Amino acid sequence: MPSSYFIGLMSGTSTDGVDGVLAQLPDNRPIDSGLRLRQDPAGPLDVTASAQAITVLASASLPLPAALRQELLALNSTGPDELARAALAANTLADCYANAVAALLKQSGLQAADIRAIGAHGQTVRHAPESGYTLQINAPARLAEYTGIAVVADFRSRDVAAGGQGAPLVPAFHAALFGSGAGRVVLNLGGIANVTLLDDPIQGFDTGPANMLMDAWIQRHQGQAYDRNGAWAAQGRCHTGLLAALLAEPWLALPPPKSTGRDLFNLAWLQARLDTLSERPTPVDVQATLLRFSVETIAQAVRRHASGVRAILACGGGALNPVFMQALSQALPCPLGTTADHGVPVQSVEALAFAWLAQAHVLGLPACLPAVTGARHATIAGCLYPA
Repeated sequence: MPSSYFIGLMSGTSTDGVDGVLAQLPDNRPIDSGLRLRQDPAGPLDVTASAQAITVLASASLPLPAALRQELLALNSTGPDELARAALAANTLADCYANAVAALLKQSGLQAADIRAIGAHGQTVRHAPESGYTLQINAPARLAEYTGIAVVADFRSRDVAAGGQGAPLVPAFHAALFGSGAGRVVLNLGGIANVTLLDDPIQGFDTGPANMLMDAWIQRHQGQAYDRNGAWAAQGRCHTGLLAALLAEPWLALPPPKSTGRDLFNLAWLQARLDTLSERPTPVDVQATLLRFSVETIAQAVRRHASGVRAILACGGGALNPVFMQALSQALPCPLGTTADHGVPVQSVEALAFAWLAQAHVLGLPACLPAVTGARHATIAGCLYPA
């Protein structure tokens, strides 16, 4: 009988590290609503539905080396010798992924031969579905060679080829985990914020930046990778003129399906809006304004497209920022909690999603939903690199 163990690996837009999970997944159709969560305090996380269960046996979070993080950020823009640099960065990232896999195997007590496949997303450096492409730096063949485990990667390209956005990838998984038609929204607060509306049909789209601009700004002015607990933003005051300039971005008014990334929301984009102001805010006030910008764009998206929502479950790194979460709680039209309240740690959701997407691929099941991405038809996400 084929193994039901899968590994999911994710290094998100924030480029702060690699999150990984090793999970045992029910060997049935992955797109299956009605799953409910329970946390066994004496053991691993279980997600149960009748006799079916998802069990997370191990999880790991490893920081990216500083030099790799800087190179990945630099590769978001054109530069000298970028093809060779991208290939070398992909190899280094695959080595980080392999280290995460080794940590997961050690923690779980399983061997490489026990794992059916790894889902490895790679690092997005260009995302231009309107031009027919999306690019994630990755070296899945190297990862398969070094781990001895089959790898599923390049999850976005087929949906883009079918006319879709290739993003977000996780709404089908959110529906499988939390159930559809439940009057709930899953809010992912990574570098980019995206929402899944657990309606019928499932909907999902990017709302704009979550942490990405705040991370870039504090990196420039404080030399820190991110604003821990929102402490720096909390010291500043929102600048109303800058906030108005940020909210005037035309992309924000586009209807779903839509997706975005560093191609649009970057420091050059921010600087162009700062340059329109007659009075320049202080760096700390810019940070406070960027936090408010993320809050307002998320709240506007929920009000416009999820009017009947009764509860919101946040996940991703931003869900660990109390200043961000408090501001969101005040701005959103319904109660805000986290996936941790339902048994899924906020940092594990996306990695678990890629384990689930890897399973969908090897079972030959579509997981990219046209109602989410705008594609002409549903597609099987990813390409397989055998062990």
